[in-house]
Amino acid sequence: MDYYETLGVHKNASKEEIKKAYHNLAHKYHPDKTKGDDKKFKEINEAYQVLSDDKKRAEYDAYGKVFGGESQGFNGWDFDFGGFSAQGGPAWGWDINDIFENFFGGQTKRTQTRKGRDISVDLELSFEEAVFGGEKRVLISKTSLCEKCRGSGAESPKDLQQCPVCHGSGRIHETRRSFFGSFTNLRECNKCFGRGSVPSKKCPNCRGQGVMMKTEEIIVRIPAGIQNNEMIKLTGLGEAVANGAPGDLYVKVYVAKHPLFRREGDNLTMDLDIKVSEALLASEREIRTLDGIIKLKIPAGIDSGEILRVKGKGVARRNGGRGDLMIKIFVRTPRKISSTAKKLIEELKKEGL
Repeated sequence: MDYYETLGVHKNASKEEIKKAYHNLAHKYHPDKTKGDDKKFKEINEAYQVLSDDKKRAEYDAYGKVFGGESQGFNGWDFDFGGFSAQGGPAWGWDINDIFENFFGGQTKRTQTRKGRDISVDLELSFEEAVFGGEKRVLISKTSLCEKCRGSGAESPKDLQQCPVCHGSGRIHETRRSFFGSFTNLRECNKCFGRGSVPSKKCPNCRGQGVMMKTEEIIVRIPAGIQNNEMIKLTGLGEAVANGAPGDLYVKVYVAKHPLFRREGDNLTMDLDIKVSEALLASEREIRTLDGIIKLKIPAGIDSGEILRVKGKGVARRNGGRGDLMIKIFVRTPRKISSTAKKLIEELKKEGL
């Protein structure tokens, strides 16, 4: 599958062009649509997850459909003690406090938990969904724990053996000399990545990695009253990493405009055109709200530009309650009138109206 062809964009397409193409196709093929296509929708999501990520896109452009997580291991060390610095060798994360602690007999025992990558997706909501909240299902392609080995990397539990490098501890002690003396650092074993064991027979699904790419359906709970461009954080639903904590998923919300209503904080506003006779005499109109049709009483003598308030028909608040619906009145004067209407208006003119 060619991801660029799937989204219908050229290889030099900008991120904005890719996003626009994805939104159009996702809307068209969403499974909830009458003519939706679940398989096509999954392919579109997979293509977008790769091409919207600069690193994954670069890997895809260079090698095709190959996915890799964040680089692991240690790349270099950097000491800086009041002007003295040295670079090279394997990586330790020393600071001056660690050095003094170890110089006087202490030992650094801090370890850092491995964490998967955070990922982000865009989610389009209707105006009503943003006002009332609810649930949305999103398909995303990401690195997840292998379901067969549950992250161990082995074909079966009996195929795990003690790591020959760290001897099952998952950590390696490294002692180094400096002008302050000898000090020890405790780091994660880069053979077993802190697991303490390595597979003698690798899992055929993930090839011993413990993680693999797959498409998952995520349920996103939309809070009532969410605003356009708000971000929803789903802890632990990002990319997985073997023997570590998964990253987080960030969902950026885009709210579609409504043809009738506008949002102002917790209130909704709308315009209502009325006739001159309705403005002069008390009348009643049926109007549409997000909750259905209601009857609106128009007081006699209302002027153009005045606002009528309907309580509790606005945006749902997260702490309970609703905002109001604000209806702005526009008195429309007819451009042409009949001879009968003209005579009546002349009579009204005599009355001082």
